[in-house]
Amino acid sequence: MIKAQLESILGAGSVLCRQPLSQYTSFRVGGPAEYLVRPGDYSQVAQVIAYCAENGIQWHVLGRGTNLLVSDKGLSGVVIALGDNLARISVAGAKIVAQAGASLPRVSSVALVNSLAGLEFASGIPGSVGGAVVMNAGAYDGEMKDVLRRVLAVNSQGELVTFSLQEMELGYRSSAFQSNGHIVLEAELELLPGDARAIQEKMNEFNRRRWEKQPLDKASAGSTFKRPRGHYAGQLIESCNLRGMTLGGAAVSEKHCGFIINANQATAQDIFNLIRKVQEEVEKKHNILLVPEVKIWGEFQ
Repeated sequence: MIKAQLESILGAGSVLCRQPLSQYTSFRVGGPAEYLVRPGDYSQVAQVIAYCAENGIQWHVLGRGTNLLVSDKGLSGVVIALGDNLARISVAGAKIVAQAGASLPRVSSVALVNSLAGLEFASGIPGSVGGAVVMNAGAYDGEMKDVLRRVLAVNSQGELVTFSLQEMELGYRSSAFQSNGHIVLEAELELLPGDARAIQEKMNEFNRRRWEKQPLDKASAGSTFKRPRGHYAGQLIESCNLRGMTLGGAAVSEKHCGFIINANQATAQDIFNLIRKVQEEVEKKHNILLVPEVKIWGEFQ
């Protein structure tokens, strides 16, 4: 029944059942989605959300899965995947409009080609535009709030809503979208005219530093924990002698203690257990509770 109703919105053959979410997350773990759909336009996203709301069906919106841990048990209900199906990018003067599924590196490349400065910090962040807005993603003293001007979103009733920069309530790895039930569909960025060579050099330097300091060759979800006020998560973890610690197939990275990696065919439960263990040890020694930056979906023991 649910599959048929979703296909009436999206088209025949457009609904995947029991789809392994390990194929959609950078941790390479996660059980099956009961239903996974890939809307082709904003109207279809709105209709799917409205259908789920009207029928009491749980739903999740998945971007590029680079900041996400999904339970081995998977997810009931509908997973709405916003990736290459909603990834268009357009440029008008110094403004870039990007759909939620567009990757940040690709948007950064478009900025470079058009000699637009201000998005260099994002060139190595692997996530989607939608996820970057929700998390106010940032690196190297740059954040999405520095370039965002407008966001188009859909609310839990399937209605389209436009947000100004002030209405997004952007803070450190936080935004209004984390609590208001709206799903980001499109973002407008305002950049500055710049020199392409200087922009490229800045991107190269940031990416060199990333490869030098971060375990980018391992399956992870980026920085596992938010930065505590006045501290760095990686340093706190290292001070507890947790560098290289393993639980099952999960490990604290030897290269950067702020990253938990899938080192050896880890399960989602392995990663979850290690997150909790790191939190316990840091709180015990420093009386600081590390807050996961990684989003955690589904049931864990």
